[in-house]
Order: sequence, then C-alpha cells, then structure tokens
Amino acid sequence: MINGISSRALLPVCALSVAGVLALAPAAAAAGGGSEPMPGQPRAARSYASLLDRPGTQVRPHPGAPRVPEVSALSWLVADADSGNVLAAHAAHRRLPPASTLKTLFALTVLPTLPAGLEHTVGEEELRGIGAGSSLVGVAEGRTYRIADLWRGVFLNSGNDAVHVLAALNGGWAATAAQMQAKARALGARDTHVLSPDGYDTPGQVSSAYDLAVFGREGLRNADFARYCRTVSAPFPGGGGWSYDIQNTNRLLTGADGVERYPGLIGVKNGYTTHAGNTLVAAARRDGRTLVVTVMNPQEGGGFAVYEEARALLDWGFAAAGRVDPVGSLDARRARPRSGPAVTAAPVSATVAVATEEKPNGSGWGPAAAVTGAAGLGAGGVAFALRRRGGGAAEG
Repeated sequence: MINGISSRALLPVCALSVAGVLALAPAAAAAGGGSEPMPGQPRAARSYASLLDRPGTQVRPHPGAPRVPEVSALSWLVADADSGNVLAAHAAHRRLPPASTLKTLFALTVLPTLPAGLEHTVGEEELRGIGAGSSLVGVAEGRTYRIADLWRGVFLNSGNDAVHVLAALNGGWAATAAQMQAKARALGARDTHVLSPDGYDTPGQVSSAYDLAVFGREGLRNADFARYCRTVSAPFPGGGGWSYDIQNTNRLLTGADGVERYPGLIGVKNGYTTHAGNTLVAAARRDGRTLVVTVMNPQEGGGFAVYEEARALLDWGFAAAGRVDPVGSLDARRARPRSGPAVTAAPVSATVAVATEEKPNGSGWGPAAAVTGAAGLGAGGVAFALRRRGGGAAEG
C-alpha cells in the first residue's frame, strides 16, 4: 500500500524508474554484466571483454589485412588513441611489473594538483627512501626548482628523486599511491596494483599492457602531459644559477644509441627494472590518426628490442587501420557516471596538437590550461602550502 501518492503522480515515477533501468543496461552489458547485448548494439562490442581476456594474440582482420608482426614481448597492445578501439593485443590483461611506465599514472594523478610555475625548495626528508640503483635526474636538497623542472626530470630522465619530491608535495608517498590506485580504477585499469609511485620494483606491484595503454591515452588528453612526454631535451637546474642538459631516455623519440627515431612519435614513457625487463608505452601520429602501443618485457633481442617491437606494432597499426575489426576498447572498463548526461573526453589528437605548438621548455599553463582545466581549487591550496614551505641495478 502506498500512502499519499495519487495514481497520476505515480506514473512519472514509474516512467523514470524504467528509464533508469534502460539507461543502466548498456553499461552493465559493456562491463560484462549480461550474456547478450542490447538490441542494435554493434556486434564488435559484444566480444570486447571475452577477446581481451583470452590468452594469446587477438586480432580480427579483414581479407587482405597485413599480418600482425611476430614480437617476443610477454604482453602487448595496439589501439587507436582517439576512438579507444584495440586493433590487436597479446595477453592484454597479463599482470606484470611495469617499471617506470607506471610514472604515466603518477603524472595523471599529480599533474592537476601542482601548478607548473610554482617554485619549491627541496628538503632533506623529501629525498629519503629512494630505492638503490634508481634512475636520478639530480635533485638536490636545499635547491629551488619550479614544478615544471621536476616534471621534466620525471618524463625525460625518469628521475625517481623528482617523483619523491612531487609525491611529498602531493600529500606523501602512501597518499599518492592510494590516489594513483583510485585513479586507475576510475579509468577502468583493474590490473594495476600501486605500491611505489615511481615504478621501482616492489613485490606485488603490477600493471598490464591494457592498463598502461589506458594511462598513455588519457595522458595525451592533458596538454602538459603531452608536451612533457614529447620533449627531447631540456635544461635542468644545477647549483649557483647554472644548469645542465637532460635528454629523454625514450630512444624511439630521440634516436639515441643507434635506435632510429620513429616518424610522428609523440612520446610516451619507457622503463626498465630487473624484474620488469624493458617496458614501453609509445604513441605516434600519422595521416590524422594517433595510435598508442604498449610493449612489456621482450624476451629476445637485447635491451633495445622494446623499441623495435614497438616500431613494428606501430607500422602494423597504421597499415591495418580500417582493415581490422576491434578486439576490445580502452573504454570498456571505465567507470560511468551514475546519472546526468554522458561526458565526452577531449579527442587525443586535438590536445596533442595544442601541446606540439607550445614551447617545450615553457613553465606556465598557457593554452594547456585552457584545454585541460587542470588546476581547480586543489591547485590553489597547494600553491598556498608551497609558498608557506619556502617556495622561493634497478631503474624504477
């Protein structure tokens, strides 16, 4: 029995309830909540989860499509960065140590909270706990850096010292790891377990080719991230007003050590640790199309094989675009809003275009702020805190 509600008032309530159920049904189906898709749902979407969860190489070629190259990586993935369609993958959800490619998730989490132009003087406590054998950019106690300097240290030199300082400013090591974990889940990256924000080998810390591609793609939507990850070299502050040059360790971007540069490459991040081996998230743009590729732990070819296998997968992806059906989506696991209109993220290509027009050594937000809207109220609080604080064998 329902008291106080007329039959006329009850009708719109029932209609809203039915509408809510219908609105939620596609999301549940996309997340694997039902055996059959809604009527009219594209057939390609039906097999997203099942194909990417299968072992081995997954590809759905049309007649005449190029063959997927043979690569030795334990796990890899090729996706269209704008649509999120996965063109091919091998063991996409296999959980493996990510090494410094995890810094992509660190940047996604922390970049919006720390305005690039602020200055900070590093304290002794902020450099404690850096793992033995970590890659370092040369951050020194008592020296003052702009936040942008520290980010270049993260992206170019994979500096774990820079990560430690930025994490300290973000609320601490443990708090940052927890925020990264929450960010990963919100993006649908369910294979990732964060314990050390710099990617340093830590028992139980894992990610996957799928998750790292999600992070790389999402990062390229942030103009600051896109600008940092494509910077080849930059000055880094030393003592007494002098600086020294640092170079991006992504050889597919720089052409260092005999590795040929990849045409149209726009980053993203490489890594190496003893347990992870060589890992790489790479993105490139050609003829109006942007691809993102993840390669984890090649088993053949030496230390630079990760670049050559990424090159082969990028070449295949550009040649196969439009000639294969997707085997999955980088959006398939993403958390969806409970109510309200759907929010469409800015296209990767548009944000990358803005980033490439900016000077690589710029420290202000400039056009990037207009694209990302990143700082928000949290940045104001961080700015105030920074000023009060004196604002003036494994790599990880």
